[in-house]
Amino acid sequence: MHSFVRAFLFLGLLAALVSAAPRSIQKRSFKVERVKNVNFKGHDGPKELLKAYQKYSMPVPASLLDAIRNGNKPAAKTESVETKGDITIKVTGGRGRKANGATKHKGGKKGGKGTGAGTGTSNSTQPATGNSGATTGTGNDTAAAGVGLVTATPESGDVEYLAPVQIGGQTLNLDFDSGSSDLWVFNTQLGAKSTSGHQVFDPTQSSTFKMINGASFSISYGDGSGAAGNVGTDTVVIGGATVTSQAIELATAVSQSFVQDTANNGLVGLAFSKLNTVKPQQQKTFFDNVMPSLTEPVFTADLRKNAVGAYEFGRIDTSKFTGDMAWIPVNTTQGFWQFATSGFAVGTGQQTTTATAQAIADTGTTLMLVSQEVADGYYSQVDGAVNDAQVGGFTVPCDATLPDLVVDVAGIYQATIKGDDIVFAQVQGNTCFGGVQGTTSSLQIWGDIFFKSQFVAFNGGNNTLGMAQHI
Repeated sequence: MHSFVRAFLFLGLLAALVSAAPRSIQKRSFKVERVKNVNFKGHDGPKELLKAYQKYSMPVPASLLDAIRNGNKPAAKTESVETKGDITIKVTGGRGRKANGATKHKGGKKGGKGTGAGTGTSNSTQPATGNSGATTGTGNDTAAAGVGLVTATPESGDVEYLAPVQIGGQTLNLDFDSGSSDLWVFNTQLGAKSTSGHQVFDPTQSSTFKMINGASFSISYGDGSGAAGNVGTDTVVIGGATVTSQAIELATAVSQSFVQDTANNGLVGLAFSKLNTVKPQQQKTFFDNVMPSLTEPVFTADLRKNAVGAYEFGRIDTSKFTGDMAWIPVNTTQGFWQFATSGFAVGTGQQTTTATAQAIADTGTTLMLVSQEVADGYYSQVDGAVNDAQVGGFTVPCDATLPDLVVDVAGIYQATIKGDDIVFAQVQGNTCFGGVQGTTSSLQIWGDIFFKSQFVAFNGGNNTLGMAQHI
């Protein structure tokens, strides 16, 4: 009898141990594939340059402001600088500018003085503020092995590449941005005028949505656009990969530029979580939360010119690039995918050493901003290139054959940007805006112009960037 009791107790203990054991996670990878935009209408070079300057709180050259005010820009519609303060809520900003809203606000934290975007933590080159710690989402441990595929639809303008993202069983088209760290969406807490034409998330129709009491967010982007509102958690699925308890930021106010852009229903930030704007406790990004369930803790950007490209999470597709991938250490202090650069060459010319500066790999910026020395040196080798105050930047003949630009990456890698990728947008006639522009800031922003020539891997496991030339 005693032996029966002992055996029964042993079996009970064994069952308890089995049920308490952690379930193994099926490692996997997934792809977010973009498609050619059949409605592409052309770029606006000066506007994209202004956005890049403002996103990182850089001084904006007076000539660029004058060019936009005077309308000397590509045919695509561009808001004037004075209309950038189109949001009358407390949305963070870089440099404060005159607002058209009913209430005047002081410039955002870390931003310049003046009226315009309101107070809060700016998506700037300063460290993000907020309490330490983050709510951790849970990666799905039942995902099937293999590669999930989701099609991304580019917006008109070739600026944002959208992909369907499922939140609480509801699908919205969102933009992926490696230069910010918030996942926010259009939703039913916004007024009807703001949501007209948009896909909206309805938290009351999700059985898995939970509000985070007392939490709020407020974020602004480079063109003066922004959003603010409440925060909850829900299950998010991208390309078949699932994160439960992912922070979802519910906009209760958005800038007019987002309202008018009915193709875009929110953003998925892919920078480091310390840039997240949720208060009082910052939240983790989708990438941070999904990493434990990935085959490798990486996502890659394969963003080609006039061709289908993709983001892939969990693996590095070696068929997409030539040669060996160079791995660059990342400076995460400010929350960006940031690294050092200290030289350049034009075509097959000799390398010129420059003062060491910092650069950021940003899929959310269209142009490539380099030091003024690099920009001057490059365009001095381009016949017909002009630093044109009338349009606020360097222009080139549209039919010119441009040389390649080779830039140093941390003394480890020489990245080649193809000359063909540097011809950016028609200004008028045979004059085109250059995709590489200069900045007097010590921070360089390497956006889509850079990515069009380079395959880039973002490694969140060891905080490195992998780079290699596209095939």
